Amino acid sequence: MKAYFISGLGADRRVFKNIILPEGFETVYLDWIFPLQNESLKEYALRLARKIDKNTPFVLIGLSLGGMIASQISLQFKPRLTILISSVPVASDLPPYYHWARGLRLHHLIPPQLIKSAFLLKRIFTTETPDDKLTLVEMIKDMDVKFVRWAMNTIPQWKNDKLPLPYIHIHGTDDRILPLRFTKPTHIISKGGHLIIMNRAKEINDILKEELGSK
Repeated sequence: MKAYFISGLGADRRVFKNIILPEGFETVYLDWIFPLQNESLKEYALRLARKIDKNTPFVLIGLSLGGMIASQISLQFKPRLTILISSVPVASDLPPYYHWARGLRLHHLIPPQLIKSAFLLKRIFTTETPDDKLTLVEMIKDMDVKFVRWAMNTIPQWKNDKLPLPYIHIHGTDDRILPLRFTKPTHIISKGGHLIIMNRAKEINDILKEELGSK
């Protein structure tokens, strides 16, 4: 069975380097495509989903923004299971200050280079291995600032209120990007931050083995 992976904002397929799927699953990465002008998150998700083979069973695995995209795709494409990591399944789980930031149009006021610098500073002072830190720095250097601006403007406008059933949601207790108190995950990683995909991969792999074992 194919497992389609969607990365988070400022990241790409390299962020999943520590994830190991159970035997019988084929990894397929849905790499980001550039958004169209004024494209909504739902519209973007359905355009990205054109790469999915709907004629065979599959699962979706989305990280952060990729989880929101996966949730949106699942409502029409009906995967066997949708797996969200450090994400939220519905728009009401977004922190309220995301909407305030959009009202202030901060995505237009912040200089492009500052966006990359902020991402770098946030990522360098983490608990990843030296190899993981290098991967994160390389991803951030490669990220498209125009895509980041689009996401910063579009995420607060997301309107989905339907859970992507069936789904599981893995979240860290210390996630500062999407705080735990605003959402209701099915699996909680104690003391895990937003980057549990890298520094708590073993625990995530154990959950994936358990949840995907019967698919």
